[in-house]
Formats: sequence, C-alpha cells, structure tokens
Amino acid sequence: MPITLITGANKGIGFETARRLLAMGHTVYVGARDAERGEKAAAVLGGRFVQLDVTDDASVSSALAKIDAAEGRLDVLVNNAGILGNGVIDGPTTLRAFDTNAVGIVRVTEAALPLLRKSSNPTVVTVSSSAGSFWAVTNPDRPEFNLPLALYSASKAAATMLTVQYAKSQPGIKFNAVEPGTTATDLTAAFGIGRPPEESAEVVVRLATLDADGPTGTFQDENGVLPW
Repeated sequence: MPITLITGANKGIGFETARRLLAMGHTVYVGARDAERGEKAAAVLGGRFVQLDVTDDASVSSALAKIDAAEGRLDVLVNNAGILGNGVIDGPTTLRAFDTNAVGIVRVTEAALPLLRKSSNPTVVTVSSSAGSFWAVTNPDRPEFNLPLALYSASKAAATMLTVQYAKSQPGIKFNAVEPGTTATDLTAAFGIGRPPEESAEVVVRLATLDADGPTGTFQDENGVLPW
C-alpha cells in the first residue's frame, strides 16, 4: 500500500488527486495549512490529516516527522500547494508567491527525501503550469499568451526547473512536473475559467503512479511531454 503525501490537499486538484489515490489503495496524508479545513477534507476523503504549511520550516519538519513515525517511509510526494500571487507587483507579494510556489517545494522535498529513499518506488510530482513555459507564453495560440500573472508564471518556471534539477541530483527518485490544464479552482475564480478539478487530477494521478522504470525530469500534460 503506497504511502502518499499531498500538499494543499484540502481543496481543488489536491483534493481530487487524494480522492483518486485513496480509491487506488494509497494511504494518503492530506497536507493542509489550515487545520480545520484539512481535518474536514481528510474526514470526507477517508485520508489522514497532517498540518503542513509549505512556507514554514517547523511545520514541514513536523509533518514529515509524523509520517516517519507512523509509516517509516514515503512512496509518493505531490507538491500541489500554490498561490496565484496576482494583484500588485511589489517585493512582499513577490516573496510570498515564490515562498509558496517555489521555496515551498524545496522545503517539503528536502524534508521528504530521507523517507522517499526508503521506498522501493519513490515518486515526486510537482503541480506546475505552462504559464511558466517560455514556449507557451510567447505562443499567441496558447491561453497563457494573454495571462496577466507575472509572479505566478515566474514562480512556476522555478518550480519546473527545480523538478528537472532534483531529477538530475536524485537519480533513484522519479521527479516530474505537470501542467494540469486550466482548472476551475479558487485560483481561477476571478477569471471564471477552467474545467472541473476531477478532470485535471487525472494527469497528476498518472504521474504519481508510475512504474519503477517510468520517466523522470519531464514536464507533462495529459497528452504527454510539453515544450518548455
């Protein structure tokens, strides 16, 4: 039974990914910053709640310590927590966007590495975005071309690059980044766009359940590897 941790799993794509993986037999730890919302989501799903704020070192360390004590290993990590970082562009807003969307990946991944190394098939999936792809944002035929989200795009570019670099430095662990597709979540509510999170979770689940000989260091959507 795979042991899985999903950050930001109390809603949206993280929640639906947790639902799918639980149905496939995973033991899923629902990571959430807000304890009340996280506990409620875990109860609805049938998962296990762990308080986890990706911007807080102590919170991350505590969460992984709890999983270590209970399970002794981690098979799948889904770096899903993220924020839009829209509105005014200034120093504090930029720091917050990068702290959540990029630095948070480093915090959680570094804390999880010792547990992932104890798995027979360790896998890390990072929910990134084509909004951070030079190919997409310079292509007039892509929706990202007109997306006015500089900080989100820049931090997601960092998230994808972190994925590639981790894949290179940790050859025993699969690291892949995913473009889940435009999804109707809290992040996109202001734009009134997106498909149901259930559909977007499909590609996250696929990359979270790769065989031991599956790919690593890729950036994919539901149709396969994307230019970046």
